This record gives sequence, structure tokens and C-alpha cells, in this order.
Amino acid sequence: MNETSSHQPAIGTETAAALLEPLTDLVIRAGAAILAVDRSGMHVEGKTDGSPLTEADKAADRIIAEGLSALAPQIPTLSEERTHLSAHPYRCSFFLIDPLDGTREFVDGRDEFTVNVALISGGKPILGIVGAPALGLVWRGVVGRGAERLLVTKDGRSRAAKAIRTRPHPGQGAWIVAVSRSHADERTETFITGRPGAIRQVLGSAVKFCRVAEGAVDIYPRLSPTSEWDVAAGHAVLTAAGGKVTDSNGAALHFGANREDFLVPEFIAWGDPAAAGQ
Repeated sequence: MNETSSHQPAIGTETAAALLEPLTDLVIRAGAAILAVDRSGMHVEGKTDGSPLTEADKAADRIIAEGLSALAPQIPTLSEERTHLSAHPYRCSFFLIDPLDGTREFVDGRDEFTVNVALISGGKPILGIVGAPALGLVWRGVVGRGAERLLVTKDGRSRAAKAIRTRPHPGQGAWIVAVSRSHADERTETFITGRPGAIRQVLGSAVKFCRVAEGAVDIYPRLSPTSEWDVAAGHAVLTAAGGKVTDSNGAALHFGANREDFLVPEFIAWGDPAAAGQ
């Protein structure tokens, strides 16, 4: 399954763009497998970090793993469900996957869960696909090539695409801020209250990145640790749509390095790069 680090040359934008359609097919297939699981009767396991694991997570991961092995066997993969097979660091290019982001949303019967697939090159997300199967939506983008939102039918055969773009900073208007339904922390709340009149939009999973990418939300701060696979695909979609993702000091994020447990200590997803640091 190619989960170990690799020294193959870094992948560029042209190759990433060529992978976009087949990777989108994989995300849609994984989403269909998730929707096929009966949430009312499924078994929910607990991971060592306290997060839930379901048969839907496993089914989606299996589809993506098999698909990537056939599509791009030379590119290593790192999946949330197979971290025991990974090896630090990922020096060049690799796929970073969250087969079911927002498992708590899924278990609780909500629709804001996603399938996240990103392609990392040189520590930076250059391609991202975020599928929200229960919403019939896929957001995708290649950095430097733009981003779009797809309306996807249940059978996955019809896909109506619309280009998306982040919106300019609201100036004197109120910031619309994406906030997590499941994860709250004091630093993030302080950051939000520092923007008088901020309007909070409660959302689940990587949908938060995508709402910023399509211009419905201005900013998504998360000033507490989360995992790289929760961030990378949304990071790429947002960047492709004209946004920017930084830490609280304005520095870029890097993926696949020697950071313990593949954690991202903090991030701020900005719709308008000119607003970063404000």
C-alpha cells in the first residue's frame, strides 16, 4: 500500500491536474460506501485517542487504498486508518487521506461528514478533494489551476461543476467565522471575540474549509491541535480557490514532517490572503 516514505521526485501541478478526475471518482465511490452503512445498527469502536471508528470508516479507507494502489502505486499514502504502516518523514510527494472526516457527525446522524483526499508535494498540499456524500457535494482544486464545487447525483454519474472563489475581506463588516460543532477551545474563542460582531457559523468536518473556499465564510480558525489528514484536502481546495492557510504567526503549514503523531498544532484558514494577520 506504499505507506512508507519515498525519495521519488516531487510531483508538479500538471501531474496533479491529471489525477483530479480519477481521484474524484475514488472519493465519490468511498462516499457511496459510507452512505450504504446503516447508522442505526452499526458497531462503533473507540480509538486510543478517544475518537470513534466505524465500519463506514473502514469501508471508505479500503476503497481509497485499493484505488490508489492501482492508480498511482509509486506515490506513498498516509491514511488516518493506517498510521501504523507509516514512516516519518514523507520527504517528497504522498497522498494524505481521511476516509471519513467527522465520524462523530456521522454517528450522530448529521450530514456534515466528508471524505478527504489530498496530494502533498514538498510538504505542501497541491491537490485536494473533499466529498460530502450526504450533501451531494464535492469540492476540489489544484493549486494554481483553480477550484470548483460539484453537485453529484446519488449514483455519482452526473456532476454539475461550478468554479468557486473566496471572497474579499469584509472590511468594516462582520466576519463570518466557521466554528466546529465538536471541538471548542479557549484560544480559538479569544481569536473570534477579537473580531467584534463576528457571526459564527457552526459546521462539521472539512466542510468548514470548503465554505470559506466558496466565499460563504470569511475565516476558519482552529488554534488547538488537529491531525494533518483533517486539514490537508481542505487546505488545498481553499488555496486553489484564492485563500490562504497559516499558523497564528502567519507562517505556512508543512505536512509529512517529523511532527509527532502527524499533528498540526494550529491553523487559520483565511478567505482573503490580504486579511491574514488582521
